[in-house]
Amino acid sequence: MQEIAMNILDIAYNSIKAKADLIKIIIYDSSKVNIIKIEIIDNGTGMDQETVKKVINPFYTTRTTRKVGLGIPMFKENIEATGGKFSIESIIGKGTVVTGEFVKNHIDTPPMGNLIDTIVTLIQANDKIDYLFKYTNDDFEFILDTKEIKQILDGVAINLPEIIIWLKNYIKEGLHK
Repeated sequence: MQEIAMNILDIAYNSIKAKADLIKIIIYDSSKVNIIKIEIIDNGTGMDQETVKKVINPFYTTRTTRKVGLGIPMFKENIEATGGKFSIESIIGKGTVVTGEFVKNHIDTPPMGNLIDTIVTLIQANDKIDYLFKYTNDDFEFILDTKEIKQILDGVAINLPEIIIWLKNYIKEGLHK
């Protein structure tokens, strides 16, 4: 995948398939320490250790529609191409944590891509899932917690078109400080 945001979207969809109802996407983007750290944490079904070892293989997938699973292996490959670090931890019944740390100024580090559309796409996919999106860089921190927004909406679906437009603008404002 050519953009980090697309990797995040793909891995978060894995969390959705694993029946997570809370997905945390935490990004630390720092020029000072020269890293982009991505954590995707879910409370889904989790995996046993044998499956954890298999998911980094592009020729392993649980899908029946194709014979390859490229999301996690490509994320890992992109990270390691920059000299960064990748890890995946999972516990059955508890969930999964996928962590990647890119070397920010490395020539092979993909661009961030459109985080706004990634987050909005995830929220639109299923209004029953809660997301905590946290983006921190050297100058500011932005947090979007859909649990808080749902409380404010008081029963109004978070994935209605007018709410999605508002969310998109809210995230755009928050990320462009």
